[in-house]
Amino acid sequence: MLKIEVILGENDVMAISEGLKEVGIGGLTVSKVRGRGKRPGPEIHASKGSEIFVPQFNDKYHLEVIIPDTREDEIIGIIKDNGRVGKIFVSQILRAIDISTDAEGESTI
Repeated sequence: MLKIEVILGENDVMAISEGLKEVGIGGLTVSKVRGRGKRPGPEIHASKGSEIFVPQFNDKYHLEVIIPDTREDEIIGIIKDNGRVGKIFVSQILRAIDISTDAEGESTI
């Protein structure tokens, strides 16, 4: 199993979610976070436009999805097609356990 984490600089969450639903991926965790990346955030005009402020951290979206190993390229393709700005991180999941049923492995996803 793989864990795919996506940090989005723009709100493309719904487009990615719908793309994943179409291919049968139901579980998705979304969080609104703040952070900074390579690109500076948009300038904010404060004090009636006379002062310009560049925030240290910007709003971002963090998505997490657990998938079978065999679907990695397909899911990454959907994320790339529906997202505009961000990063994708892929990591290995060693064990998954469903608390309510005690099931383990891919049946938990």
